[in-house]
Amino acid sequence: MIIPCQRDQFDIPQDVAYLNCSFMAPLMKSILNAGISGLQKKAEPWKIKPEDFFDQAESARKLFAALINTGADQIALIPACSYGIAVAARNIPFAKGDEIIVLDEQFPSNVYSWRELAQEKSGVLTTVKRAGEQSWTESILSAMNAATRIVAIPNVHWTDGSLIELAAIRQKCDEIDAELVLDLTQSLGAHSFDVNTIKPAFMACSAYKWLLGPYSMGFLYISPKYQNAMPLEHNWINRKGSADFSDLVHYQDDFQVGGRKFDVGERSNFVLLPMTIVALQQILDWGIANISETIAQMTEQLCSELSETNIIIPAAPQRAPHILGLRFPNGLPNDLLQRLADNKVYVSVRSDAVRISPHVYNTKDDLQKLTNLLKTFNRT
Repeated sequence: MIIPCQRDQFDIPQDVAYLNCSFMAPLMKSILNAGISGLQKKAEPWKIKPEDFFDQAESARKLFAALINTGADQIALIPACSYGIAVAARNIPFAKGDEIIVLDEQFPSNVYSWRELAQEKSGVLTTVKRAGEQSWTESILSAMNAATRIVAIPNVHWTDGSLIELAAIRQKCDEIDAELVLDLTQSLGAHSFDVNTIKPAFMACSAYKWLLGPYSMGFLYISPKYQNAMPLEHNWINRKGSADFSDLVHYQDDFQVGGRKFDVGERSNFVLLPMTIVALQQILDWGIANISETIAQMTEQLCSELSETNIIIPAAPQRAPHILGLRFPNGLPNDLLQRLADNKVYVSVRSDAVRISPHVYNTKDDLQKLTNLLKTFNRT
C-alpha cells in the first residue's frame, strides 16, 4: 500500500527537497515534541521516579523487537552501531588463522572492531570487492570458505544502496559454520527483515536514519546462542535487582534477563527514549512493507526520468528500494553537491556515487526538482 505524502507531519519548508534520509532523518513534529517533553521532565528531577529508569526502556525494547519479529529479551539498548559491533567482536570465538569477511568501502563502524580482532588473534580480515558484473551477494559467496568464521556485513551498502541477499549468505554460513553479524542501519525501517529467517549472531542498528529517531540511540539483537556472553561494560542498571535503588550497595554478580545484560550505561535517557518510542510506533503504524513500497515508487520514478541520460543507474534487482546510487561515466562533477544545495536540493555523495534516499515526506515536486538538476549535469 502506498502511504500518502506525510509532509505535514514534518517541519520541512516547501522549497526544500530533502532526499537524504540515509544521512539523517528529519524529525517528525510528534518526535520533536516527545523530546521537548523529555527535556522538561529532566528539568524537574524531583518528579522522576525509579520506575522511569525502566518503563520507557522496556517500551522501546518491545517496539524494536516487533520490527524484527522477535521478543524483547533478545534486545539491548545501545548508543551507536559501533557499540553493538564491539559486543559481537568481544564474544564470537575466533582463533589464529580464522577469517573475517567485510565489504569494500563498508561503513567504518562495522570494520574497525574486526580489524582489531584479526590483528589481536593473528587472524585474517578479508575485504570483498565486487568482481566485474558480479553482485555483492555473488562476490561474498565466492569469498566465503572453510576458514571463514565471521561474516560482518550490512543488508544494503551504505555508499550506493546495493542490496545484499542475506538469505543466501545465511545458507552459506550454515554450510561452513560461520557467524553472521549485521549492521542494518541503512535498511531497517525501510526494508523488511525477519530475524528468525536470517538468524544473525548479532545485529546492530542506529536509530537516526531509517528508524526516524534521534542521534545517539540504537539497538542490538543478541541471538539466544550468545545470551551468556559478556557485555562490553559493567554498569548498575544491567545487574539483577537494579530497580531497587535502596539496595544498589549490595553488589550483584547476576545480570538482568536476556539482552538487558548488554544495555549501555545510562540507557534511560529521558530525552532520547521518548523520541525513539514515538518513532518506532510510527513505523509500526505505517508498516515497513508499505514504507518500502512508497519509497520504491519514488526511486523508480527517478530512474525512469533519468533513463535517457548517460547517468549510470543500477539494475533493479541489485538495488534496495529506498536508496538509489547514481554514477556519472566521467566521474562526479566537483560542484554537484554545492549546486544542488544552492537550489535547496539535498542528497549525499559517498565514494563515487550520488546517493539519493527519499522518504514519505517527499513530494513529486521534490523528485522533479532533483531530476531537472541532474539532467543539467548530464549535459556538462
